[in-house]
Amino acid sequence: MRTWLALLGIVVQLGGCATAPTPDQPRYAPVRPLPRPDAAPNGSLFTAGGDLRLFEDVKARRVGDILTVLLVEKTDARKKADTSVSKDLNTEFNNPVLLGNPADLAGRDLHFKLEAQREAKGKGESKQSNSLQGSIAVVVSDVLPNGNLVIQGEKWIALNQGKEYVQLSGIVRPEDISSDNTIPSTRVANARISYGGRGVLADSNSPGWLTRFFLSPIWPF
Repeated sequence: MRTWLALLGIVVQLGGCATAPTPDQPRYAPVRPLPRPDAAPNGSLFTAGGDLRLFEDVKARRVGDILTVLLVEKTDARKKADTSVSKDLNTEFNNPVLLGNPADLAGRDLHFKLEAQREAKGKGESKQSNSLQGSIAVVVSDVLPNGNLVIQGEKWIALNQGKEYVQLSGIVRPEDISSDNTIPSTRVANARISYGGRGVLADSNSPGWLTRFFLSPIWPF
């Protein structure tokens, strides 16, 4: 009985590990800039702290600014291994000679021959291909001392039978941001991109808790 309870507890833990993400994760939470104090009027056309930009593009550069990331991810990985090992052993011992006469044991010749052969072969191949296209608007959450921007954001789309989400975080250089305030995802450093869904369609594509138990490393067979 205790064994079954222990197995049930492990299965419940495996099911909890497969929980889909939620929209309230701190890593992708919205960031709001701190309010700036009102500058005292000094009679000039240009006030300190104003947001008047005459000679530059309107691009994200401060905490709270919005930046559009173009998702152009594509990976193609292949790995192949082929191993062959063989070993042959051939040993022969002649009948020993004792005092000029062949030695024997109860009238039997002590001459013997030993042969052994070993061979091992292994072959493996792995292929994986992924593609993700689209766009997501993110928010600048921090400005590093060197001027790079830390970005984070997520997008949830409610469909007929579930929800689809895209989550992204990373670091970008202001120089890589184009004039239309967009940047490809290939220019995002330390990028963490997640795409998935929740609902009927997502549940139908995921294995059940019992299947995950038999496919887990703790299953000894």
